[in-house]
Amino acid sequence: MRKDLPYRAWVSWNSKGKITLRVRTSGYRGNKTWGADVYTNDPTWKQFNLIVKAHVKTLLTVSPAYVTLYSTGNEIITREVEIRAELPRPLTLTPIQFSLGGTLTYRIDEIEKGKRFKISFTNIPGQIGNFRGFLKLQTNYPEKPEVLVWISARSVGEQKTS
Repeated sequence: MRKDLPYRAWVSWNSKGKITLRVRTSGYRGNKTWGADVYTNDPTWKQFNLIVKAHVKTLLTVSPAYVTLYSTGNEIITREVEIRAELPRPLTLTPIQFSLGGTLTYRIDEIEKGKRFKISFTNIPGQIGNFRGFLKLQTNYPEKPEVLVWISARSVGEQKTS
């Protein structure tokens, strides 16, 4: 028995055991394979690989995963994110928190009812500096009650004076 493993589960020789393998699928989509090394005290099967293959279905897709805006001076830049429902039931999005209110504006357009949404982020001219934040949206999916859209913005140039 290996002593360097982070758990103390073993099964006596010539008896049956149960192995539970937990896989975190967050951030994955499509066909994926995971594996685990299993060590035994059976002289004929000292070690074997346990392979799990799965097709991971996502509830919704955010593309691109985050927003980056770069502007110079008083130029106006707009970037867009699409959120698409991957389930057959309709999706609703409700904004609940926006951390860059004085720096950017946003607009949510429903492209395909209950299925596809476009979120447009536009900088406010005259805001100079580096900004990081997010838009938090509430969904009607109990499996995914909130969606975060991360935003990074940089504006260089002379600050607008009143």
